[in-house]
Amino acid sequence: MKDKKRLVIAITGATGAIYGVRMLQVLRTRDEWETHLVVSTAGFVNLKYELDMDRTALYALADVTHGINDIASCIASGSFKTEGVVIAPCSMKTLAAVAHGFGDNLISRAADVALKERRKTVLVPRETPLNLAHIRNMASVTEMGGIIYPPMPAFYNKTDSVRAMVDEGVGRILDMFGVDATGLFKPWTGLDG
Repeated sequence: MKDKKRLVIAITGATGAIYGVRMLQVLRTRDEWETHLVVSTAGFVNLKYELDMDRTALYALADVTHGINDIASCIASGSFKTEGVVIAPCSMKTLAAVAHGFGDNLISRAADVALKERRKTVLVPRETPLNLAHIRNMASVTEMGGIIYPPMPAFYNKTDSVRAMVDEGVGRILDMFGVDATGLFKPWTGLDG
């Protein structure tokens, strides 16, 4: 069997833990993918508060888990081949760390590695309104080749379901990595005359 494609998924303390969790749930059903999960301390707090989910339940969704301070982890090195990193949700603190190459924990280090190796790096910021520092940090990450993907719903799909809105964002992000996102969102095909 061919080696699995690896994707690093990080969950930080910004609101929106469902994005990282849903990505793990989807990838769990894709045999050709291997997930590497790292979660910040605040990420675990939000996981419990927003989803009533504990560490054990979250870790069961990932193929491999890494501690936030395990700087000697395999995902801290560019020689460990991955398809890239998704930070979902991404706090403004983590955004700033990535924007300035401040690899003080495994999340910012894994993103730094992906950027330096020219691998896809997607940050899903959950903050509003934005101040100038946030905007400049987003610009900096973009200039380095990263992708800023605020989880904004597409209203043309005419859904009032939070689950459908989350699935659309998750599907579009995973689609960027070549993951089969069938059923997660409906691609825009234009208006019928």
